[in-house]
Amino acid sequence: MGREHRDMPVKRASTNNKSRRVFGHPDKRSKTALRAGLYARVSTNDQQTLPMQLRALREYAARRGWTVSMQIKEVGSGAAQRRMREQLIAAARRREIDVVLVWRLDRWGRSVADLLATLQELEHLAVGFVSLTEALDLTTPAGRAMAGLLAVFAEFEREVLRDRVRAGLAHARQSGKRLGRPLTAALQTGEVRKLRRTGLSKSEIARQLHIGRTSVRRILSSKKS
Repeated sequence: MGREHRDMPVKRASTNNKSRRVFGHPDKRSKTALRAGLYARVSTNDQQTLPMQLRALREYAARRGWTVSMQIKEVGSGAAQRRMREQLIAAARRREIDVVLVWRLDRWGRSVADLLATLQELEHLAVGFVSLTEALDLTTPAGRAMAGLLAVFAEFEREVLRDRVRAGLAHARQSGKRLGRPLTAALQTGEVRKLRRTGLSKSEIARQLHIGRTSVRRILSSKKS
C-alpha cells in the first residue's frame, strides 16, 4: 500500500521583522544619516590642539556615517562656565542633532556632577553621547553601566564638598569668627553720625563711607546707642 505523501507547510520568513539598527549605526536601507554635534574645548594656553580635536571628531563621524550638523569650539580654563556648550545642548532640545561627539569627558563636564547632569538630560532627549578618548558610547550597555558609575562618583563628590563646608564652618566658629554677611554699615554708625553733624548730606556720607544711602538713613533714624 503506497504511502501518501503530503506537502509539508513551509515556514516563510516574516517580512515584518524588527529592525536590527543599532543607535549610532544608520540602517543601510535608510537614507537618513544621524546628525552629529561636535564639541571641542581647549584651555587658554593649549589652543594649538583644537584643530587636532576637530579633525579626529570629524573623521570618527565620517566612519560612523554621521552628518556633522554643528561644530562648537570653546576656549577656557579650569572649571569655568562652558557657555558655548550650552548652544549644543540647546540644539539637542530643539531636536536638531541626534548625537553629541566630544574629544574627552573633562572637555565636556566641569565636574562629575555637571557631567552626569548633562548626560542625563541628553539621555532624556534621546540624544546619544560619545567620548573618543575614553571610547565611551552611552548608547551601548557598557556605556550605560559607566553612566551608573558616574552617578556614584557624583554623589561622592557632593558629599566631599558638604564635608569640607561643614569642617570650614566648624573651624571658623572655633576661631571666634562671625559667620554670615559682615555688618559693614552697622560698623560705620559712629562715623555716619559724626559726618552728619558736620553738615554733610546723606548721599555724600554714603559716598565717602562706601555704603548705601538706605543704610545711612536707617542709622540716622535709629536712636543713638
